[in-house]
Amino acid sequence: MPPQQSQSGAAALLSQLGGVANMAAGVAGLKNPNDLYVGMLQSRTVADNLIARFKLKDVYDTDSLEKARMQLDDYTNVRAGKDGLITIEVEDKNQKLVANLANGYSEELLKLTNVLAVTEASQRRLFYEQQLKQAKDNLANAEVKLKSSLDTHGVISVDAESRAVLATAARLRAEVSAKEIELNSMRPFVTTENPDFKRTEEELKSLRAELTKLENGRKGAANDQASENGSAGFENIKVLRDVKYYQMLYELLAKQYELARLDEAKDAATVQVLDKAVSLSASSSRSDPSSSSYRRCSDLQLQLAGHI
Repeated sequence: MPPQQSQSGAAALLSQLGGVANMAAGVAGLKNPNDLYVGMLQSRTVADNLIARFKLKDVYDTDSLEKARMQLDDYTNVRAGKDGLITIEVEDKNQKLVANLANGYSEELLKLTNVLAVTEASQRRLFYEQQLKQAKDNLANAEVKLKSSLDTHGVISVDAESRAVLATAARLRAEVSAKEIELNSMRPFVTTENPDFKRTEEELKSLRAELTKLENGRKGAANDQASENGSAGFENIKVLRDVKYYQMLYELLAKQYELARLDEAKDAATVQVLDKAVSLSASSSRSDPSSSSYRRCSDLQLQLAGHI
């Protein structure tokens, strides 16, 4: 059974778009989300893992990985039913192998969904995870640079007003960067006419205007501070400003990352097995000659089917 998608924060944004949502990237772009999991089951990654796991080169008597893939594909049927369930059918002469192979498909799919961002919430979580890692690296580099600058130029005193302006400017810069990142995370899922997207854009414009006003109003004061303390002190102030900026940006991104993780947890994207595959006995297959499982090879041996 494919996972049932819950109404996460960004999924709610998609629902506002109606038919346009079908054109969005990711899982939401599929008319039938089950098609994604069927495609994953038929992927080369899953096939190669099964070939190695069950030694199918020996079973199919070939040294070619490509031929083994083709054989496995010929003997396997994966389909999504109208009932919303995915069925895997495997045929082979080996009665024990078919059930293990069919069950192996579901196990490999579960492994794959644990490492791939297949849901919209997972994609947002991965996006913020990358941004958070970059912000952490930038913060570490700025702290190292500050320590080096203080060791070289010494500690320069800064008046209380300048420290307050420094902190405010760093906070505004961090909020501007965080809003830009938030907009980028929304772009794959919504149009520019989406109310939440437009609201975020307006918030970004307001923050930029406030930051510009603050920076323009403090240019003279910054120059006065630089002339009093010298170029070395001014350099220390700039490095300290960068450290405060990256600190605040990291904190803002950490909050966004945690929200994305919560949305991902609510999605509960876990493939569940409804019926484990079992081998059909020869007697049960013969009782229903019309069954698709009733097939004969050239040597008249009955092929057996595994179902999931």
